[in-house]
Amino acid sequence: MSADLRLILFDVDGTLVDSQADIVASMAAAFDHVGLTVPDRAQVLSIVGLSLPRAMEVLAPEADATTHDAMVEAYKRSYMALRAAAGSQISSPLYPGMRDLLDRLNAVPDNILGVATGKSQRGLDALIEGHALAGLFCTRQCADHHPSKPHPSMILQAMAETGVTPAQTVMIGDTSFDMEMARAAGAFAIGVSWGYHPADRLGDAHILVDRVADLPDTLETIWRAA
Repeated sequence: MSADLRLILFDVDGTLVDSQADIVASMAAAFDHVGLTVPDRAQVLSIVGLSLPRAMEVLAPEADATTHDAMVEAYKRSYMALRAAAGSQISSPLYPGMRDLLDRLNAVPDNILGVATGKSQRGLDALIEGHALAGLFCTRQCADHHPSKPHPSMILQAMAETGVTPAQTVMIGDTSFDMEMARAAGAFAIGVSWGYHPADRLGDAHILVDRVADLPDTLETIWRAA
């Protein structure tokens, strides 16, 4: 592939969409299901980005593997029910300006857009369909097929699928897991401040962006320096 191609990978929850209400509610359902004390909102949001099995291990380290499995299934049932009741555009709305950004980036011939998310394949596909985003993302990496973030597998696979080098790859995300994953893959890490991890947890970001509208100029600065 052309050396001019650029791979722009997005995290999903907390970066593209604000799904925290359903995440917190579904985690509460998972803990209630097995009779464990529900963690507070900050604790739940601290694990967003991890695969569900890993998230349960972090939030409920005292529970055994069978309990963790039951919690994962209870979480999935709750999340799917909430999404079905409200629809993706309500339960996981795109952040303001995000659709325009994606369309703008996708219109540039050298840009290849993708996602790297801790969501399941089913959850990711439902969200993309619900927001009419089909066709925007040439590569979709999710928790079903990779180790949990911050392992670099998702980014490495996305680069392999698209033929883009690490020097021309950026990962845009809101959590420390996204930034660590990008660094491990040799990609450029762009942290965003509107998501679920506070800015002081994004120390591995090469650059921190505060507004969706600032991303195009940030990307152009990165490409010029590459």
